[in-house]
Amino acid sequence: MARKGKVTVVGAGFYGSTTAQRLAEYDIFEEVVLTDIVEGKPEGLALDMNQSRPIEGFETKVVGVTTKEDGSGYEKTAGSDIVIITAGLPRKPGMSRMDLIEVNAKIVRQVTENIAKHSPNAVLIVVSNPLDEMTALAAKVSGFEKHKVMGQAGMLDTARFSHFVAEALNVPVASVKTLTLGSHGDTMVPVPSACTVDGKPLADLLPKEKIDELVERTRNGGAEIVGLLKTGSAYFAPSAAAARMARAVAEDSGAIMPVCAWVDGEYGISGVYLGVEAEIGKEGVRRVVERELTDSELAALKQAAEAVRSKQADVENL
Repeated sequence: MARKGKVTVVGAGFYGSTTAQRLAEYDIFEEVVLTDIVEGKPEGLALDMNQSRPIEGFETKVVGVTTKEDGSGYEKTAGSDIVIITAGLPRKPGMSRMDLIEVNAKIVRQVTENIAKHSPNAVLIVVSNPLDEMTALAAKVSGFEKHKVMGQAGMLDTARFSHFVAEALNVPVASVKTLTLGSHGDTMVPVPSACTVDGKPLADLLPKEKIDELVERTRNGGAEIVGLLKTGSAYFAPSAAAARMARAVAEDSGAIMPVCAWVDGEYGISGVYLGVEAEIGKEGVRRVVERELTDSELAALKQAAEAVRSKQADVENL
């Protein structure tokens, strides 16, 4: 099997390390680099992952590297085709994603500056919270073309929505198709009109009150997990989403996925990073894919755009 390319995961917490392991097990990359500021942590995790290769049967090499505030260590990431930025503090119970904005903005800025220096042709996938704002910041700081920077949110939110629907109807998750757009937060826009179960409209299978309940649970999906864990936040489903996005880039697949992408005219919205469906390939976002929305769904999407627009402008100065 031909393996090619290099992908870097910045941040070796639960999210980053699980993402690195998933990418390595795909066995399509030549090298996966895992970085962290905690001395020895990424090296130890990489050694552990490499020792799983004979068991899982993959040849992708995992390299761990400790990075410093002065930028040393980032030279090991040079020439990456894809960089996934997971660095930043996770939420604690009672915290919103926006509570993390100032501290994580400083971290994402520093990381992005170093990544842009060593991998100027990379596609960036941002997962640090608050997601929409950190994606916009990474685009600004890197100076990369907008289509080469995207955020992971819609894949995760859509997966959560699908899981809740499957659970409510006691059906296989494979039979459920759902969609969420908008922001990764309070102005998330689940799209019931795009939801089906075995091809049947969700509205024909569940009453509106139940659908609204599932929508609200989806919107609060991350907080529910944070509250249960007490320390830390979700990482199994988020890492699966980020890894799938990276795979779509690596394979130039043209897969259509809900991601945080630059919107410039689609849905009558311009000049903002927002959760939409997009066709993904080796250069990042090939195009934003518009679909028919109900009037209320479109209004909610435009409301989400305006809500994140002002915050994305503010974060550039942090």
